[in-house]
Amino acid sequence: MLVILGFLMVAAFMFLILTKRATPVVALTLVPVIFGLLAGAGLGIGDMITDGIKSLAPTAALLFFAIIFFGIMIDVGLFDPLVRGILRLVRNDPMKLVVGTAILAMVVSLDGDGSTTFIIVTSALLPLYLKLGVSPVILTVVAGLANGTMNIIPWGGPTVRAASALGISPSDVFVPMVPSMIVGLIIVLLFAVHLGIMERRRIGKLIYEPELVASGGGGSIRKGGKATGGAGTGGSDNGESGQFFDGLDPNRDTLRPKLLWFNAALTVILLVILVMDILPIPVLFMIAASIALTVNFPKVKEQGDAIARHSSSIVSVVAMVLAAAILTGVFQGTGMVEAMAEWLLNVIPSGMGPYLAVITGILSIPLTFFMTNDAFYFGILPVLTETASKYGIDPVEMARASITGQPVHLQSPLVPAILLLVTLAGVSLADHHKKVLWRAVVVSLAMLAVGIVLGQIPFG
Repeated sequence: MLVILGFLMVAAFMFLILTKRATPVVALTLVPVIFGLLAGAGLGIGDMITDGIKSLAPTAALLFFAIIFFGIMIDVGLFDPLVRGILRLVRNDPMKLVVGTAILAMVVSLDGDGSTTFIIVTSALLPLYLKLGVSPVILTVVAGLANGTMNIIPWGGPTVRAASALGISPSDVFVPMVPSMIVGLIIVLLFAVHLGIMERRRIGKLIYEPELVASGGGGSIRKGGKATGGAGTGGSDNGESGQFFDGLDPNRDTLRPKLLWFNAALTVILLVILVMDILPIPVLFMIAASIALTVNFPKVKEQGDAIARHSSSIVSVVAMVLAAAILTGVFQGTGMVEAMAEWLLNVIPSGMGPYLAVITGILSIPLTFFMTNDAFYFGILPVLTETASKYGIDPVEMARASITGQPVHLQSPLVPAILLLVTLAGVSLADHHKKVLWRAVVVSLAMLAVGIVLGQIPFG
């Protein structure tokens, strides 16, 4: 009976999420409560949920303060010089433009929000793509790959979901997978170089004449000695105010140019300590966010405004984690997950059991494309993990394998951020998928392979 109820609960949860009949928070709350009561939990369901919330409180704190920290860094202009530097370097070379797109997307992806990343990248670089005649599909492919690979950072979503579903520390999942992420990013850069060279050959040699930019004319592009327009292809005139396609408002009130080096040093120190795993990640971000708020916004009202600017992201993500505590608490407390794992143990050939971590990594590629992260990490992963434990595979190893499919997941039409990206770039999702999917699969498999080679993901 517990096996049947467990699978029905997963099916009901996935149905509500995939058909958009309920938000993840509502589904994560109501579905497990209903099925927990059907499983005979009675009033004990309150203790189960409380235990789940206690286990996920550090994860909620991590997300809260990580979003605040990187949101502040964007507000105060830490990444503005990078954007301007990329624009100066890539003006007349399609290949440099595409590589610059990858680098910018990687850096801005540190805030963990795909929508923010795609808004900044497209607003800063799309006009230049149009002016140089580079296909906007290249922009969506490179930005999508970069953000998908960076999405395994602990505050990005999937790592937190995997850790929350299995009751483990996000740092134990992420830190050992840093080499896999680095290799994935290198492959993304190689793809960017190849795509850029292909565009350079297709378009031919371009010469950018910047003298018109200062006067607001937008400059001109010459191909074969003939000027091709001062306002830009596609009717985009972005030379106003002496700015060359600066996608970030240079006059926003939150800029802190005098504190640029302090903010850069604070961010570097934070990332170094994070990788060294000296302090728990939630504590680390609590301290860093508090320092960033105090130094950049010394007035109490300014600090409140800084937090409020990112409140929508904070509320949605933290609410999701707390609601996930209900699902994990009921799953564990009623014994459903153990019963389902025992059933799977009986149907999976014994010869495949020791390879469940690798199998999970491979399955994460298609499953996270066709279903949401919530459905996969809270519905599928716990069952696979409990089964894998019978073969001596630790939950943290299963969690590491499960996040390697993220470069493919980010290309899914179920992900609002990718829909925003293709919409902003004026690209059809079909055209995006034709160029991005096989490349995303390569990146995912490479990350999985590195994890296996380094022993972070067991193989047999």
